[in-house]
Amino acid sequence: MAKQSSNRATQVIEAVGSFLRRCIGSILSAGPIPKHIAFIMDGNRRYAKKQNLEEGAGHRFGYSTLMNMLKYCYELDVKYVTIYAFSIENFKRRPEEVQSTMQLIQEKIEGLIEKESIVNRYGVRVHFIGNLKLLSKPVQLAAERAMNATWHNSKAVLSICIAYTSTDEIVNAVEESCKEKQKGNEKLLDEIGEGPLIDVADVEKHMYMAVAPDPDIIIRTSGETRLSNFLLWQSARSLLYSPGVLWPEIGFWHLVRAVLDFQKNYAYTEKKSKES
Repeated sequence: MAKQSSNRATQVIEAVGSFLRRCIGSILSAGPIPKHIAFIMDGNRRYAKKQNLEEGAGHRFGYSTLMNMLKYCYELDVKYVTIYAFSIENFKRRPEEVQSTMQLIQEKIEGLIEKESIVNRYGVRVHFIGNLKLLSKPVQLAAERAMNATWHNSKAVLSICIAYTSTDEIVNAVEESCKEKQKGNEKLLDEIGEGPLIDVADVEKHMYMAVAPDPDIIIRTSGETRLSNFLLWQSARSLLYSPGVLWPEIGFWHLVRAVLDFQKNYAYTEKKSKES
C-alpha cells in the first residue's frame, strides 16, 4: 500500500512538472528558440566526491541528468543537441577509470536503442562524433547499432562526441579535403595555380559535426568558461552559458536561463551573422 501511494505521488509530481514545463515552453516559444544546444558535462567526478559516493557513481548520476536535459530540450523543440561525452584527452586518465567509463558508455549506448528509450519517444536520430577508431571494439559496435537503429528518426538529432577533440576534427577534415581534391586528378595543382588547394567549404563538408548546424548555445557546468577543445570551429557565434552547478545538479531552470539569454542577444547575433 505504501509503495502504491509513493508511486501515485511520484506520478502526480511528474504530471505537475510536465504541465509547468509546457506552460514555460509556450511562453518561451513567443521568442526565437535555439536550433542547437551543446553541453559540456563537467563535474561528475567532483559531484561523487562532494556527495561521498563511490568512484564512478557521479557518471551514473550524470547520465540521469542528461536524460532529463534531453527531455527538456526536446519539449522546447530544440532540434539539435550535442554532448561532449569523452575527450581524446580523457584516455590519459588512469586505465581502470577509462575502462570503467567505457563500460558505462557501452551500457548506456545499448539503452538508447530500447523501445521505450528517450530517443524513440521523441524520434531522435543518434550520431556518434569523433575518432571512433580509438574506441574499443565493443563500444564501436554498440555505437554502430545505435546509429543504425535510429537512422529513420527525423524529429531531432543527438550528436554524442566521444573520442573527440576539435583539433583532431579539424586536422581530419583538412586531410579528407586534400584527399578528395587530389583523388584521380594529377593535374589539380596546375589547374589551381596560385589559388588555395582547399577552402572553408571543403573543410566544413568533412567535419565530424557536419550533421548539425553550428550551436546557438554551449552550456558548460561547474562555472568553467573554457571550451576544452570542444567545437572550436563551430562556436564562433555561440552563446556560452556557465552555471556554477556541477553537471548532475543542473536542472530545467538553468536551461530556461540559457534560452532567455539567447533570446536577449538574438538580434545582435543575427546582425553579426548577416554582416560576415
